[in-house]
Amino acid sequence: MNPALLADLVAAVHLAIVVFMIAGQAAILAGWALGWAWIRSPWFRLVHLAIMGYIAFNAVRGELCFLTHVEFDLRREAGQQGAEGSFVGQLLHDILFVDLDQGVLNGIYLAFFAVVLVCLVGAPPRRRLNGEG
Repeated sequence: MNPALLADLVAAVHLAIVVFMIAGQAAILAGWALGWAWIRSPWFRLVHLAIMGYIAFNAVRGELCFLTHVEFDLRREAGQQGAEGSFVGQLLHDILFVDLDQGVLNGIYLAFFAVVLVCLVGAPPRRRLNGEG
């Protein structure tokens, strides 16, 4: 498969994960306040925690996400630099990569991880018991 197209696909998956993390956390906060049972799903919450844990771990190490490395490697293989490529690839890149110092981004990632942990304690995941959510 064309490395440029694969790079666009990796960027799309990366953006989907970012949306899952942000929308998921917003849903957890709203669900905690409104008593939504589904936000306590162990699968949802543990996947959310694992992804954010990975992001926080990389922030502490000063390392980028492996998806960023994969996308950049594929773009390099395709003879592209940075966000070069298709319109969709450029759009995805522009949405994903904000123009902030990496130290600031790492602080945001760690603060977000702290919110995830607070919600994990305040509104913990639960298994269904006797049909209750």
